[in-house]
Formats: sequence, structure tokens, C-alpha cells
Amino acid sequence: MKQDLIAIIDMGRDDNSALARKIRDYGVYSEVYPHDSSLESLKLNGNLKGIILNGTEKDGNELNLLKGFSSIAPITNADKIYSSCNLEDFLFKTAVCNKNWNMENFIEDQITLIRRTVGQGKVLLALSGGVDSSVVAALLIKAIGGNNLFCVHVNHGLLRKGEPEQVIEVFGKNLKQNLIYVDASERFLSKLKDVSDPERKRKIIGAEFIRVFEEEARKLNGIEFLGQGTIYPDIVESGTKAGKAVKAHHNVGGLPEDLTFKLIEPLKYLFKDEVRACGKALGLPDNMVFRQPFPGPGLGVRCLGAITKERLEAVREADAILREEFEKHNLSRKVWQYFTLIPDIKSVGVRDNMRSLGYPVIIRAVNTVDAMTATIEHIDWTVLDIITKRIINEIPSVNRVCYDLTPKPTGTIEWE
Repeated sequence: MKQDLIAIIDMGRDDNSALARKIRDYGVYSEVYPHDSSLESLKLNGNLKGIILNGTEKDGNELNLLKGFSSIAPITNADKIYSSCNLEDFLFKTAVCNKNWNMENFIEDQITLIRRTVGQGKVLLALSGGVDSSVVAALLIKAIGGNNLFCVHVNHGLLRKGEPEQVIEVFGKNLKQNLIYVDASERFLSKLKDVSDPERKRKIIGAEFIRVFEEEARKLNGIEFLGQGTIYPDIVESGTKAGKAVKAHHNVGGLPEDLTFKLIEPLKYLFKDEVRACGKALGLPDNMVFRQPFPGPGLGVRCLGAITKERLEAVREADAILREEFEKHNLSRKVWQYFTLIPDIKSVGVRDNMRSLGYPVIIRAVNTVDAMTATIEHIDWTVLDIITKRIINEIPSVNRVCYDLTPKPTGTIEWE
């Protein structure tokens, strides 16, 4: 690792990621570690220059353990240094850090780590076609070459309209990668039948993904590693040793305990905007780097409650309409993430001059830097009118359109 490192020890506070992000903004690399991390493990992750205990002591034993760090690095309680002025002094005067956190160094380090880990082995990459997995693909190609990389795109029946075709076009035909397409839509939907709890849905989807990857790996022989586009918000929201979970992401908390692969997750400590910067530095085109974020469980967490084919198709069509109109009205690059969702409720409406029952479509459009907090985009009423008319006219099972005005927090970006 070329970068200087400031280690943040998670002592149970909820601002670990914000503090790490603030330190990176100063040009110094920072990661969050569990409170029981060893000094030796921290030294393996970079040129360790300083340690921050973020929170109060949980008990005397933990404090005594952490005192051992003081022999090589200054220790501060984050409460005393969290103001930008004091934090800057700590970084550059006390810890004597260099401003060497940048994407070029990050990419070089990750390529070195991947080569050291994989050697001559083969990697199966879970390729959704989204930003995160696409950037991982570019890193792996640079590190081990395309011959030892096998990209598996699984259609779990919960993708956006036209998505499988787009992935096949970009990665299979244009980039000429080893692309394996698996249509497992019926398999996933049967596993999710009558499942309404969002955590169960995420865990079922995560586990079933792994089963599919294992089956494909057996066909190829010699696959030891699984590449994933896990990023830092996935890890934070899935829970740490000291922090509480918000929700289990399919690629973190949703992984089965009997996982047979060794994981390759080169982006797992990057925030979303850093992932995009990494993609640009790797030479990926804008239409790939600035794609709409899309959760691994896909429309499964936007078809709220137990998934039905009727609501699943309705939310897929509504999402396509929203994306078309945002593109037409120059909102697709202005708004960080936008999507539709459908709850498992019906309301009374009127269609063809008769009483009818239909589903509501809820539109969500948010802006954020790192996906840890988010604000609401104020869409022009004229645009919302056009979107509403299209949705209720083109999707017979829908009779209402609502706009979600909730920031993060208190709401998360996704509803489930």
C-alpha cells in the first residue's frame, strides 16, 4: 500500500463513515476497523500513521488492548478532534500524513493486491452490469487479464426492462469478455414466493446468487475466487461489530455461511462517488460510470412485501417510463438516483367510468455524494404530470402515482 493510513476504531458511534470520508477529503486514506482489531492487522493495510478511537470505551479490557497502539501512532478520542481545524492538525502535524490518497495510487495498490491474492487462479465475477461490478471487471482485467476472468450475469427476474440485453451487448459483444448469461428468473421467483419480510428476501436472493455461481464455477473447473462489486455503504448498512445493522445487503449480510469461494472485493472501502472516479481513471465510458445505481436484489426490494408477477411487471414498466421521461427532460444526469416502487396495497379508483381497484406507484428521486445521506430532488410539476399520466394510462393495474419527499435519514434510499 502506497497511501498513508489513518485507522478509525469503531467503538459504537454512528459517524464512522462520515469521519473516514472527511479524512479522505483531506487527501489521506482512512478505513474503519472493528474495536477488537490487532495492531498487526492494521499495519498490513497501509502505511499506518495514526489511530482514532471513535467513541467512548466499552470496557476496560478493550481500552487496555487499544493502548498498545500508542507505541507507533498517536491516539485521540474523536470527540476532541472532530472539528475540521483540529482534525487537520491531527492529520498533518501530529500524525504527519502526506496527501497521497488518490485514485491512481488506489488502482495501483488494488492491482498489486489482486495479483498477490489470485496468482494464476481464475475469478468468477458477479456481473450485474451496474457501476460497481463494471469497475471491478475493469480492475480485474488490468490485474489478471481477461483469460482468467469469467463474468457471470444472472437474470434473477428482478432486473429493469432491457437490462439483460444491454449487459450482453456491452460486455459480451463490445468488450468481448468471457460472459456467461444465466436466466434463473423462475428459480429466484419460486424461492421468493409468499416471502414478505425484506430481510428474508435479501438473504434468499444473496444465497441463491451464490448457488448459481457455484454451479457455473463447477462447469468451468479451477474457479477459486468470486469477484463482487461490494462498496462501503453496503458494509456499513449491513452492520459492524459495534454498530447496528440498517439492512442486510445481498452481497454482505445475505451471503450463505457455507460459502466455498474466496472473495475478491477491491471496492469494499470506497464510497459511491469514489467508485465512479475509479471507473473514470480506469478509462470506462461515461455511460457506464454514471449509470443509475441499482440494488443487487433489484426490483425485489421495489415490489414491496410478497412479490407477485403482476406488481413486478407493473414496477418494471413504471421504472422504464420514469427513466425515459427523466432522459427527455435532462434529469438523468442531474439526479443521482431515481426509481419507482409499488407497495402491496390497493386503493379505489375509476377506470372506464367504472369503480376499480389499483396499485399506487411511488416515485423516489434523491441526490447524494456517498449514499450515506440523501436529499430530495424537487421535480418540476409539469414533468411529474407527464410521468403520472403515462404511468396510469399505460399500466392498467395502477391507479395512483405518489412522490416520496423523505430525505435520508430518516428514510433509507430504498424502501426495503
